[in-house]
Amino acid sequence: MICKPRKYERTKSKKINYQKQHNTKPLFGRGFVFLERIQTTKQTIRLPLRLDLKILAIKKFQIPAYYRSSITGRIKESRRVTDLRKQDFAPTLLDFGPVQFVLARHFGFCYGVENAIEISYRALEENHGKKVYLLSQMIHNQEVNNDLESRGIKFIMDTDGSHFISWEHITKDDVVIVPAFGTTLEIEHLLLDKGVDVQKYNTTCPFVEKVWNRAENLGKDNYTIIIHGKPKHEETKATFSHSNHYGPSIIVRDMEEAQQLANYMLGSKTRSEFYEEFSGKFSSGFDPHVHLLRVGVVNQTTMLASETQGIADFFRQLMISKYGEANLKEHFADTRDTLCYATNDNQDSTYQLLESKADLAIVVGGYNSSNTSHIVALCERKFPTYFINSENEIKSHTEIHHFNYHQKQNVATHEFLPSKRPLRIVLTSGASCPDTLVDRVLLKMLGFFEGAKTVEDIIAAY
Repeated sequence: MICKPRKYERTKSKKINYQKQHNTKPLFGRGFVFLERIQTTKQTIRLPLRLDLKILAIKKFQIPAYYRSSITGRIKESRRVTDLRKQDFAPTLLDFGPVQFVLARHFGFCYGVENAIEISYRALEENHGKKVYLLSQMIHNQEVNNDLESRGIKFIMDTDGSHFISWEHITKDDVVIVPAFGTTLEIEHLLLDKGVDVQKYNTTCPFVEKVWNRAENLGKDNYTIIIHGKPKHEETKATFSHSNHYGPSIIVRDMEEAQQLANYMLGSKTRSEFYEEFSGKFSSGFDPHVHLLRVGVVNQTTMLASETQGIADFFRQLMISKYGEANLKEHFADTRDTLCYATNDNQDSTYQLLESKADLAIVVGGYNSSNTSHIVALCERKFPTYFINSENEIKSHTEIHHFNYHQKQNVATHEFLPSKRPLRIVLTSGASCPDTLVDRVLLKMLGFFEGAKTVEDIIAAY
């Protein structure tokens, strides 16, 4: 099913001062509406995580106007107003005549990204004359990172941890922004030792912090924390550092590595084989014969939801087979998935795209963006899919340059547009991609089709 425009009436929402009404404190005092706990006269009560996430959605951010979209943004707002409970994940069909675009229900900037952008630009405004640094890329999108750099922000590290600027050049008078992925406890303590305020401009996504809280609880309950994530990704490194502080931790990249780890749970492989096979992926002092008796699973927030669930189900079933269902809670913690809402929404929307008929798919986003790569992988199941970082990769109506995520290289494809009319194109993006980039891709593609309706004619219905 594809959603077409429908009429609606806008309603003015009432703002509720939730913090004052419920006597709550923002997480880390950074102005988030994400609430960590309720203070009562006698005790501190943690709020349910689901409630926290609903509260987050209230927050509106001040981000530069040039990231806002006049085309796809308008359509998304129309869909939001008519589907406040987010129950309709059907894509939107934009029919320009000779070409039709099938637009995902959810795509583009998420809460964590907008929060990070707002804080970063505020850091620049509030610190004229000071050196302003970012630990690494703010988000995995070259458009945003390049703009921040052009305004004077300097990057301390690359995404792989290699340094552009050595720590010895950072002083207590400098401003250091923590990116949306978070950072390790080791780096945080290093900065604190230098006298740097690491909280004032800490843009760590609250959904990442949710994972850290879950890992903390697992560790305190004497479970080993299994992290489903990419070992070299900044978020996974940060999560590993935090989880390691509370309990034995190990990273598995995918189901194949989960199955490899199961061999040690079942005792069919030796310690020496474990240390070689999982080198660099486990915490200090980890003993596979001791620390795999009680486990719980958390994940990098941008992983494929179905894969995370599959890995958790796999370990759950393994523990049932080994210890019996009656003893399951003693050996497996049912954590549910720890994906963020945007990852879930974007992936669910992509599954709905797969129900559509289309001739090709274009996915826009940073080439090192984990969440975008999973959207690409899903689209590839059904459509010829082109992963691009901007409209500049579309060279002409016969040539497109795009990223092969599997081979990690840029490739060029000729005659990528079929000759059939009307041509139907799936269009979506990752959670770190500005909607304006999607607009520009749409407009670039639209220019190749003679006799197409104008954008104004199409969006008038929204």
